[in-house]
Amino acid sequence: MFLYVEDADHRPVYQQLRDQVVEAIARGEIGEGTRLPTTRQLAVDLGLNFHTVARAYDLLRQEGYLQVGRKVGASVHVRRGPPNAEWHAELRVLLAAAYAKGMSSEEIVTACREATQGFGRAAEPKDSLA
Repeated sequence: MFLYVEDADHRPVYQQLRDQVVEAIARGEIGEGTRLPTTRQLAVDLGLNFHTVARAYDLLRQEGYLQVGRKVGASVHVRRGPPNAEWHAELRVLLAAAYAKGMSSEEIVTACREATQGFGRAAEPKDSLA
């Protein structure tokens, strides 16, 4: 898995990085125990400010996707369980936006199925994403 920044993307850079890691976990590209590059190394590799990468890692840690240790760095460690109330609120807004733009319930369900194709494959831990 390679992380990248899309200049044309409306999302903040830290959010793009966070989203790519979450999607890679869902697709099984990275698994439990996979080590991520250090924040400094990833910042250098992508030409980003260190604090931008640190913010993405911190968000992933807070959301229960990463475990971060001072001496061992960041690694994938997903806290299993149902999503929080914020996730449900965000999902509802996304679905409402699709409906408000004219999509039918059936089209929304089809789009959801298409968006989740490929999720759920298990990945073996990798030494690093870099």
